[in-house]
Amino acid sequence: MEFSVKSGSPEKQRSACIVVGVYEPRRLSAVAEQLDKISEGYISNLLRRGDLEGKPGQMLLLHHVPNVLSERVLLVGCGKERELDERQYRQIIAKTISTLNETGSMEAVCFLSELHVKGRDTYWKVRHAVETTQDSLYVFDQLKSKKDETRRPLRKMVFNVPTRRDLTIGEKAVEHGLAVAAGAKLCKDVGNMPPNICTPAYLAEQGQQLASNNSKVKVEVLGPQELSELGMNAYLAVGKGSVNEPRMTVIHYQGAADNSAPVVLVGKGLTFDSGGISLKPGDGMDEMKYDMGGAAAVLGAMKSLVDLQLPLNVIAVLAAAENMPDANAYRPGDILTTMSGQTVEVLNTDAEGRLVLCDALTYVERFDPDVVIDVATLTGACIVALGKHATGMLSNHNPLAHELLNASDSSGDRAWRLPLWDDYQEQLESPFADFTNLGGRAAGTITAACFLSRFTRKYHWAHLDIAGTAWRSGGKDKGSTGRPVPMLTQFMLHRCGQDQD
Repeated sequence: MEFSVKSGSPEKQRSACIVVGVYEPRRLSAVAEQLDKISEGYISNLLRRGDLEGKPGQMLLLHHVPNVLSERVLLVGCGKERELDERQYRQIIAKTISTLNETGSMEAVCFLSELHVKGRDTYWKVRHAVETTQDSLYVFDQLKSKKDETRRPLRKMVFNVPTRRDLTIGEKAVEHGLAVAAGAKLCKDVGNMPPNICTPAYLAEQGQQLASNNSKVKVEVLGPQELSELGMNAYLAVGKGSVNEPRMTVIHYQGAADNSAPVVLVGKGLTFDSGGISLKPGDGMDEMKYDMGGAAAVLGAMKSLVDLQLPLNVIAVLAAAENMPDANAYRPGDILTTMSGQTVEVLNTDAEGRLVLCDALTYVERFDPDVVIDVATLTGACIVALGKHATGMLSNHNPLAHELLNASDSSGDRAWRLPLWDDYQEQLESPFADFTNLGGRAAGTITAACFLSRFTRKYHWAHLDIAGTAWRSGGKDKGSTGRPVPMLTQFMLHRCGQDQD
């Protein structure tokens, strides 16, 4: 898909299609008014007849509009002008792209990027139009023997900006939008891959591919022997029941000076989670291939980072294992000595992600990080608390939490902060070990983060629980969402001052 920006009047556009907005009730946007004027009232006459009301997402495709050079004009319902917000804007763009792709318009000039969206500028509107377009066109069909192919797919989108002064900002928005979309696509591709292909070794291979032909990226893969030598007994215990051995992939990106403290991203990479001995119910267990969504997101964020060549030092850790029941599997009642030396009583082998992460979080101390962010499909309790709309965020450092919340707001990849009070720590008490791996049903997302916080006392840390946001369940829309790649990429753009928002 090719994207560009331009600044021009609609009557001069020679294209397969011009896209303009119509507000409710039947009120033309400024650009639509220009087209109506040169077509001698053709468009307004159609609206008066009731062909389009202007409700959000309504579409009316017109052919051979009088005196208009383009072959088609697509009228897009935008709702009430004063109510057009970020969410509705993205929905309108998505519906527009779907319509263009289905109606044979292989290229289009889109004037929706000139609509007034509350509190958002040209950079935001163009960038989010690019990201939404790529997301709308995404399909995962690598493993289908017969692929559904669009006969005349959309190949080129031009977003119009109000003045020539906005062209540089628009071009930067396209660059950033494409990088975020590329990272999200990698996240989705890896997340959607079935677990008989996407094993811990496969995740390591995906990490190594980032280093090919890129001098700023170096990758190290640690197998069971290296993990054992490091004393990562909790991590190793989780993978003991599987023939697919654990792998921890460490990706180093150096875009800044050697003495610049790195941002560290740690992703939970359970390539399949059966629950182990504490076996999950069979219904919906196929979706446990998405339990590596944290590692997929971290990998995707690194892809965006590499594409943008940002001046930061970033280290990504893909903490990959497979949790299966077997004669060699770890058990409820086991007590594990973690890399930190702290001991954990296992109450439930389905609370395994925190056991992998705790050793990975201890491991990253060696990098003297500026901040550490872990990303994990950690708790079903997060879905109960926040549904599928917001990522749960907890942190031991207020400035880092505010940075992430700002990034979530700018990117539209929303997060909500939950408390990390010491009051919740007592739910992890154990009579036999330093603490347990389960805090009970109450406040499950918070007690899981409390567990991880015991391994992050030496640095500033935030935890992103993406159990509700990493994938969509059921139906034709089932699949990885690519989240929170947009938030993480925006966080890094903010960090080096390269965003335009």
